[in-house]
Amino acid sequence: MSLTGRNKTSILDKPLSRGKGEVSLSCFALLFSEVVQLHELGRKVGVKLIDLYFLRERNGKREIKLLNILLFVKSTLWKALFGREADKLEHSNDDENTYYLMEKEPLVNRFISVPRDKSSLNCAVFIAGIIEAVLTGTGFTAKVTAHWHKGTTYMVKFDDAVVSRDKQLEER
Repeated sequence: MSLTGRNKTSILDKPLSRGKGEVSLSCFALLFSEVVQLHELGRKVGVKLIDLYFLRERNGKREIKLLNILLFVKSTLWKALFGREADKLEHSNDDENTYYLMEKEPLVNRFISVPRDKSSLNCAVFIAGIIEAVLTGTGFTAKVTAHWHKGTTYMVKFDDAVVSRDKQLEER
């Protein structure tokens, strides 16, 4: 209790679904451009997001099916991070372990100019790190990479054990 007799609520006690982003876009762009190890930083952010969403917002209830966790990432997580859903989620025709999450213009690439000699550089690897940490931390071990294709495509490749576990759940 404070000296004034009122209880102060911490920003951590407020629900995530309310309020608007409080960081200006230009400030975000400046800070983001200074980050070097994007994928690893994204993983660290993703681990924290697991705590926020599954422990606080969903009372510890996590998804157990593969498609449900992917839809959570595409919609709920994406809306919280970027204010809208990801553009598309597809399952690979060639590999049952691979899914593609697509976004036409990721926020992290909006203010980055890539030199011609570094045309394969995609700063969306930061987001790939977030996705990988959220999936792996919730029991869906995967490797996520970012590629230039129809904007940016996040290739999510699940471990064989994850896919076989999901098949067993479907059989029940």
